[in-house]
This record gives sequence, structure tokens and C-alpha cells, in this order.
Amino acid sequence: MDHLRYLLLLAGCVAVTLPLELSGSRVYRRPARLARAVLPVAAVFAVWDVVAIAAGVWRYNPRYVTGVRLPLSLPLEEALFFLVVPVCAVLTFETVRRLSERSGLR
Repeated sequence: MDHLRYLLLLAGCVAVTLPLELSGSRVYRRPARLARAVLPVAAVFAVWDVVAIAAGVWRYNPRYVTGVRLPLSLPLEEALFFLVVPVCAVLTFETVRRLSERSGLR
């Protein structure tokens, strides 16, 4: 079960923030806008990871990852991290922004 730990953590992040979308944040309902916010940053960090792995700067403990590797040896979980965590952050930000506007705090 340890090899699923990283994926389970990412699933937990999505599960915890999903109700924020249901509260009216509309982040998932605007996929093009979300992609423009997340994909450029994810690409930069993915390249950074690939370079660091190739240079031997860091590695991923095989005990905690599935072993599925994307091109250039990037672990699947790490690529998903670069997508899931920013999406959860945008969702949280949009919810706080929307609620603060609604309550007149902004």
C-alpha cells in the first residue's frame, strides 16, 4: 500500500477541496482559464524536476510511488502533483475571493 501513498495524498487534496467548487467557485467550469493559470507553471516545474533527476540531484523513493514513469523519467505522481496542488490552490483562492466579495470584506 505504500506505493500508493503519493497518489492517495493527491486524491485527498482533491477530495478536501472539491466541496469548494460545489459552493459556487466555478473553477472547474472554466477549464480554459484554469489551464492558463496552471499549465505554464506545471511545465516549468516538470522541466526542473526532469533536469534534477537526470543530474542526480534528487530521486523518488520507489517505496512511495507506483513506478509509472512519464517520458524523461518523471514519475506519474510528480506530474500529477504539479497539476493537482495548483488546481486545489486556485479553487481555494477563488472560494475565499468570492466569499469575501459577498460579505463585503473586499
